Amino acid sequence: MNKRLSTDDWLRAGFVALTEDGVAALKAEPMARRLKTTKGSFYWHFADIAAFHGALLAAWEDQAYANFVAQLEDQAGPVQKLRALGGISGSGTFDGNSGLALDPTVRAWAHSDAAVSQAVVRVDAQRMKYLGALLKDIGLTNPELVRILYAAFIGMEDMSATDAGVNGPAMGTLVDLILALYQ
Repeated sequence: MNKRLSTDDWLRAGFVALTEDGVAALKAEPMARRLKTTKGSFYWHFADIAAFHGALLAAWEDQAYANFVAQLEDQAGPVQKLRALGGISGSGTFDGNSGLALDPTVRAWAHSDAAVSQAVVRVDAQRMKYLGALLKDIGLTNPELVRILYAAFIGMEDMSATDAGVNGPAMGTLVDLILALYQ
């Protein structure tokens, strides 16, 4: 007898499908094949594809900020947290439900879906507010610095598939340059 699937099972499978095959894989039939079940099971949990997409997006948005902050909070102070940005870009663990590894995929999806784009904007705003607070803690209040650091983080996330190992030192260098210019 097959185990009854939960909404979380569908969402985890959806995140895996999204990262492996893109948004085109987020349809009832391919998802049912992936989980070796029927489309009826899909529709038991979600009224339609839009509801499934909405649930995926809500789950990502709920975790995106928390995952970002959690990986920086291990560091001792604001400078160390800023330097750690490069080390976490693209290196977040992906357990099928969360992790920074989803970010580039969700950003790609945002190019074709207004709701996803709005969610990315909200998450970006939260993250930049956090980075702004770190910069303020070390006496830097220029809002352009927040955008520069965050844009570097996003770019390193995209590049991490091929060269994640150099992100940490590169971000450290950027933080050092900013500190040298402003102190």
